[in-house]
Amino acid sequence: MKVALVTGASSGIGEATAVELHKAGYTVYAAARRVQRMEGLAAQGVKVLEMDVTDDESMVAGVKKVIAESGRIDLLVNNAGYGSYGAFEDVPLSEGKYQFEVNVFGLARLVQLVVPHMRAQRSGRIVNVSSIGGKIYEPLGGWYHSTKFAVEGLSDSLRLELKPFGIDVVVIQPGAIKTEWGGIAVENLRKRSGEGAYKEQVRQLSAFFGQVERGSEPKVIADVIVKAAEARRPRTRYAAGFGAGPILFARRVLPDRGFDALFLGAMRHAGRV
Repeated sequence: MKVALVTGASSGIGEATAVELHKAGYTVYAAARRVQRMEGLAAQGVKVLEMDVTDDESMVAGVKKVIAESGRIDLLVNNAGYGSYGAFEDVPLSEGKYQFEVNVFGLARLVQLVVPHMRAQRSGRIVNVSSIGGKIYEPLGGWYHSTKFAVEGLSDSLRLELKPFGIDVVVIQPGAIKTEWGGIAVENLRKRSGEGAYKEQVRQLSAFFGQVERGSEPKVIADVIVKAAEARRPRTRYAAGFGAGPILFARRVLPDRGFDALFLGAMRHAGRV
């Protein structure tokens, strides 16, 4: 039986992914800080791990536990992450660094811990949950988009680096999904920049987020992750969820100024609704 480790599994995409991989026959280890929120997963037969992706000891212990109990790791789903928004001049560097700790360095450390086991078995798959935000940009989202651009670049390099060892690296690019992400992003946005020079942009972007939060269910992304995990020859990237296809298409075909105008126009429209 294949063994999967899924981070950020206490809610949203991670929780749905743990469920769907379990249904697909995997032994699933669901990892998150909030173990109490994973009681439902445990009741379904998913193994739960307390893990903080900003705590090295926590990650080392988690991977050791998986190996001790199951002897292998076939699939790592790096899903843990969050969105921190605010005008760049308003966001403390400490918050920017923490955003990278969660979204990039936690992911990177788990790759370091898991790859030796995958190399030894000459097989494995690493699925990094990025975002369409790894290819596009928004005002007031400089730190968040920086982290997702980093995940995209890191994943591309890893894909080539690990190919000789039978290890695939896949990027998932969700669009708008009904999760806690949007609420957290808007809360941070208003806290950092809700008053002052950027308050009109905050109002418009908050309204825009309110519209896109009518997005797809997390299971849509979970199903894509299972597809990527099971494919004999997976694609390098899978984009899914509300708006993902059209937005990424627009980014590919429009020049930068054209995409700027498109996005700012959508924000202004949302602010008038």
